[in-house]
Amino acid sequence: MGFSEKQRQILRFPYSGYEALICDGAVRSGKTSVMSLSFFLWAMANFNGCAFAFCGKSVGAVERNIVTPLLAVRYLQEHFAVKYNRAGHVITIRRGKVENLIYLFGGKDESSAALIQGVTLAGVLLDEVALMPRSFVEQALARCSVRGAKLWFNCNPEGPEHWFRKEWILKAEQHRALHLHFTMDDNPALDEETRARYRTMYSGVFYERFVMGRWVMSEGLVYDMFHPDANTYEEGPPSLRFSGTRTITCDYGTTNPTVFLDVYDYDGTAYVEREYRWDSRDRENGGRQKTDEEYADDLQDFMGDDVCAVIVDPSAASFIAALRHRGIYVIPADNTVLDGIRRTATLLRRRKLLIHRQRCKPLLGEMGTYLWDEKACRHGEDKPLKERDHGPDALRYFCNSLPEWRFE
Repeated sequence: MGFSEKQRQILRFPYSGYEALICDGAVRSGKTSVMSLSFFLWAMANFNGCAFAFCGKSVGAVERNIVTPLLAVRYLQEHFAVKYNRAGHVITIRRGKVENLIYLFGGKDESSAALIQGVTLAGVLLDEVALMPRSFVEQALARCSVRGAKLWFNCNPEGPEHWFRKEWILKAEQHRALHLHFTMDDNPALDEETRARYRTMYSGVFYERFVMGRWVMSEGLVYDMFHPDANTYEEGPPSLRFSGTRTITCDYGTTNPTVFLDVYDYDGTAYVEREYRWDSRDRENGGRQKTDEEYADDLQDFMGDDVCAVIVDPSAASFIAALRHRGIYVIPADNTVLDGIRRTATLLRRRKLLIHRQRCKPLLGEMGTYLWDEKACRHGEDKPLKERDHGPDALRYFCNSLPEWRFE
């Protein structure tokens, strides 16, 4: 399989006179694999005894997206001695008398900038740069002080006000950067069936960004792919309660409502069977807020004799302690918002997430009114409105608990 024209431009970039390379666009468009190969060959052809860096949202993401595919390239195996030290997160590359090191760094949050301080680099590849804090990215760039160093960036689009788009993509000429925009058609390794599968994975803002490769603002309904018929059910499979894996997922509130969702994962589809909800602001409840122990009583009643794991927002520390004191197995939720919304949207789009029409009416009501915060989005931050989000939050915790292959 040959390279596409844009992939060949990546391979030619180190010898083009540009100081930086920016590749953005759709998922599965062949950006990362060719960039890492070009970076590797450039580093070994032009430097000796130098340090480089592969950066991602986390070290694990770098290993998965860059290191594992790169080390599987037969040409590199045959012509270079490559050793990856997983404990030290460093790749040692040798060929004859030439030896270089590539360090792996994760840019998870603002504190990550301290991790890369002090190292002198001859080049850096920032994978999914739009997901990293600006402070980390700028610290990584500041480390590239070796003569002849080059900067390599790739990402999928985010909102149009994102700092990386405004400071790098729109100012590519000022930075002497080559900007290449990719679509799935730029990846000759993808057949049409695979492209079609990825087109069905996303909808709304995620389709625009991940499939069309556009820097668009999130607006309107968060789950615009939710269908009141196709994503609901009256009766699940007869063996659902006997063969499905049961989980209770909780969004805990003090002044806000507390929600429990009873979810059965069966044959690749998640069924939300029942819902518990207590809203202290509801007049029928007398404006009374329950204690942790009362909520724990309610959850045990809700669970019944069929004991299962319970997923709870980790910020509800006192409620988690009350449940564990009773011997209930609690899993602190992964509270990642955007990835959780993407995962939930993927299951909804595929009709692999179904909600009971009669026993989950409050949740269904929220699914149809869960909106993006347009004010925040106009300032470059993708986040939903913190209104009528309690059921969707609990649903997101459950989807975040599933393995990543369920969404691929």
